[in-house]
Amino acid sequence: MGILITAWVLGLMGSFHCVGMCGPIALSLPLRGKNFGQKITGGLLYNLGRTTTYGVMGAFFGLIGQSFHMLGFQQWTSVIMGSLMIASVLFPLVFKNHFRVNLEFLTKPLRRAMQQLFKVRSYKGLFLIGLGNGLLPCGLVYLAIAGSIGTGNITLGMAFMILFGLGTLPMMLLISWIGNVFTGAIRSKMNKLIPYLVVVIGIIFILRGLTLGIPYLSPPKEKLTPASHMSPSTPANAAEAVKHPCCKPNATEQKVQNVK
Repeated sequence: MGILITAWVLGLMGSFHCVGMCGPIALSLPLRGKNFGQKITGGLLYNLGRTTTYGVMGAFFGLIGQSFHMLGFQQWTSVIMGSLMIASVLFPLVFKNHFRVNLEFLTKPLRRAMQQLFKVRSYKGLFLIGLGNGLLPCGLVYLAIAGSIGTGNITLGMAFMILFGLGTLPMMLLISWIGNVFTGAIRSKMNKLIPYLVVVIGIIFILRGLTLGIPYLSPPKEKLTPASHMSPSTPANAAEAVKHPCCKPNATEQKVQNVK
């Protein structure tokens, strides 16, 4: 549960960053009608589209984490994902602008499709814009993806990304309904807190992987891997039981046969 709470907090705090990245899209949404109720519906559909994309991504990457879990790497997966979160904060501080990745060439078709949808004033179009917006490159989304992998579970991975999306919901709804309500100075101050939050979440994932037995934070190993408490002889015993599940008389039946 603690891991899922961190996803919502990351989305809530990160939404101040989203204002700069996705704010222009939210401000220019073709919200249908002039009625405030219709604008509310349109804004909700747009953000529902974003959150839906996040949920699908969370299920996909949670499945990847689950495959690592099945291979016995659950602890290492959580530790590595937490370490990557911390590295994402420290890496730019160390190397600054020496390394930049430009993914614009990959998103051109998506951006063109979204531009066409802006010409259509419909609820369906708003939902589809949200779906596409969820696929646009974003550092915070990448961090949330790392978190969904670290959960080691397809359901938890999906829930992690959905809660991340819901955390961004209040800010993005405000922007789409009434415009930018926060000054640049306020957003700048809030954005400075995000790296510290990312480091804290990374530490939580590392602690979770270390299985220190801390309630709600670092569960013991047997809870991360429920089958780990089974003894090596269990499969053999089970196999032996399957061979003769009902044909071997128990002690009571043996006594009755002896009396006869």
